[in-house]
Amino acid sequence: MSDNHLWYLDLAVVIAVTGALTLGILSGVSGAIRIALSIPLILFLPGYALVSALFPDKPNDDYRSFDQEKTGLGNPLLVSGGLQTIERTILSVVFSVALVPAITLFSSLTPRGLTLEPVLSGLAVVTVVLALLAIGSRYRCPPDRRFVPAVSSISPFFTRGRPSPYGRIDVRPYNIAIVIGVGLLLASAGFALANPPQHDGYTEISVETDNVTGDTETIYDSTYTAGESQELQATITNQEHEEQRYTTVVLLQRVSSDGETVTVNESVEMDRKNATVADGDSHQQPLEITPTMRGNDLRLTLLLYEGEPPAEPTAENAYRKLHLPIEVS
Repeated sequence: MSDNHLWYLDLAVVIAVTGALTLGILSGVSGAIRIALSIPLILFLPGYALVSALFPDKPNDDYRSFDQEKTGLGNPLLVSGGLQTIERTILSVVFSVALVPAITLFSSLTPRGLTLEPVLSGLAVVTVVLALLAIGSRYRCPPDRRFVPAVSSISPFFTRGRPSPYGRIDVRPYNIAIVIGVGLLLASAGFALANPPQHDGYTEISVETDNVTGDTETIYDSTYTAGESQELQATITNQEHEEQRYTTVVLLQRVSSDGETVTVNESVEMDRKNATVADGDSHQQPLEITPTMRGNDLRLTLLLYEGEPPAEPTAENAYRKLHLPIEVS
């Protein structure tokens, strides 16, 4: 890699720009700046690195004729070892559009799930790896056949610079189509980045569990003593896309079942707590349980409400509910 043509310059720029854009997006910028940083990383850079790895050689203008005796054809055939700039540009966009969903799919399988950090990190890593492979591919290509970026190759439009048997074709309609296509692609990508799809909001409520072993009967503490206070640790997770204020109500209920339906025979409120939880956060909420009934037909019912609960909290009017069978001695 010591020749004077700097044949690896475009790939070095791809690596540097990918790193800079990734750091810029992860720094927390938002709005139009974030969209501007994301578009090259999503629509061009990964595909360009892949195209460069697959096609390290430059186009040539050699022609050869068909064997007229075997084919009956006499028209010349253009032999092109590499890609024209317009071909590299179009394939870069096409391959990028194909790579990004694949990377997103694999990112959804990571422990972090489908979030910005694993998707962006995967996209950056794939782009850099492909660019390094492209450098190696060009290095193995003979110097006289190696693609070398030049100022004249920057334009993504059709030109008449190369001789062609189709030289009389007017290229202006094709260039206009390219401009319109690129404009629509950028507009759609900008809209998608500015308005990412979101799942329906939801809230989860859970209780602290014990380590599960072969002797475990219940994964939570299900044994209580009447008249003695015991703490139950609940966790509220807010995924509603905005800050929420919750109220948790704990009921001690004596129930009976006929095998199909459960009937509440007696219900006493044990505790009530309020909490304000930011979007995407989890809140630990200790609840105090002091059983006033004995038996093995009891359960704790955790009722979660958005805002204030009604005058008579029940499982039917709660936003979320959780039933925990217990035994009180």
